[in-house]
Amino acid sequence: MSLIEVKNITKRFGHKVVLDNITLAIDEGDVFGLIGPNGAGKSTLINIMTGLWDSDSGEVIIGGYDLKKEPLKVKEQIGLVPQEIALFEGITAYDNLEFFGYLYGLKGKLLKERINEALEVTGLQNKRKEKVNRFSGGMKRRLNIACAIAHRPKLIIMDEPTVGIDTQSRNHILQSVKALNEMGSTIIYTSHYMEEVEEICTRVAIMDYGKIIAEGTVKELMSMIDDQNSLWISILTGADRISEAEIKEIDGVISVEVDESTVKINSSGDIYNLDRIILYLTERGVSIRNIENKTPNLETVFLTLTGRKLRD
Repeated sequence: MSLIEVKNITKRFGHKVVLDNITLAIDEGDVFGLIGPNGAGKSTLINIMTGLWDSDSGEVIIGGYDLKKEPLKVKEQIGLVPQEIALFEGITAYDNLEFFGYLYGLKGKLLKERINEALEVTGLQNKRKEKVNRFSGGMKRRLNIACAIAHRPKLIIMDEPTVGIDTQSRNHILQSVKALNEMGSTIIYTSHYMEEVEEICTRVAIMDYGKIIAEGTVKELMSMIDDQNSLWISILTGADRISEAEIKEIDGVISVEVDESTVKINSSGDIYNLDRIILYLTERGVSIRNIENKTPNLETVFLTLTGRKLRD
């Protein structure tokens, strides 16, 4: 059963179309990954779904309520974890939760129970009386989540909740997402970290240039490129002499990503081109450390469909 229905949503800023007739349905109980490069329209879509912005056309229905007709009914079902930290730094974690709980109509014994539950889920019980300005970045991110879930929303929207934090905090947040889902919440999760999306999401939509270009389970998306090879070439020196455009001219190459230490190349499975790739690199003085065939993953799908890195 669909908890969220987004129908023909279009949004323009001036002459620029930021969302182009977006339609999707998210079932109750899903952890729905929304991925795309910067500027793809993810945050705009989230702002429209939460009622922060109006769309130019289309409709959003959440829990059976039309956002434009009954905005308060929709908003009371949503917990939003924004990309930017939204906390009061000069007061304690508990006081922050108390404030946001009041906004959702919680009070008395129920408020205290929900605060304790949110602190428990996010692993912050022992920090409840500590002021937020003494928190690490990862702890602030976790408290950001706690404030969004204290009212037990049916839908939790997490916009880049693990950006810029340490590995331990990231792992704790991912475990929190799984726990919240098991407790009955439907979750929309945006991230630039493909491994996170692969680990926690039941379905994924890939956005690019304001459109949804692919949607399905991770397995279904992977099946779209099961005829490809993924080659990772570790290099010691010479990354600045490599042209992604030139490698793409080699027969069979579909997509290329180059950083300081690795060249990642996706090629058609029925075309042997390793010798030409190695020749290209050696002719430019690139020092190769090792070559490894990789099993295609969600990042491979993304590069193939968009031709762009996720952070482009």
